[in-house]
Amino acid sequence: LQQQAEQTCRQLLRTQEEHEQLLQAAVEQAEGLEQSLRSAEAVLAERAAQLRDAQAQLSRNKLLIEELRGENRRFAMALQAAELKQKSMEDKNQLLEEQASALKQLIGKITPASLSG
Repeated sequence: LQQQAEQTCRQLLRTQEEHEQLLQAAVEQAEGLEQSLRSAEAVLAERAAQLRDAQAQLSRNKLLIEELRGENRRFAMALQAAELKQKSMEDKNQLLEEQASALKQLIGKITPASLSG
């Protein structure tokens, strides 16, 4: 009975040692997983910060695009006004050229008459 008790005791000690080794391995694995989790959280935080920066840049770019569109509309209106003014000036110039031609013809007719008269 004593021999059986000693054998059971040794078996219990071996089992206890195996359990302690398994527990130690589980603790080490948990620590490794915890470290991996912290690393992943750090990477996620960095990526989140990058995304926030990119989103802020995108918002600034959208505002800049809207400003440029407004400026482009103003330039288009100014160009249209300048084209209308140019057309008006061309029309006036054409009229002045026609009047100058008519005056030259009139002067051409008057000059010989005044020289002979």
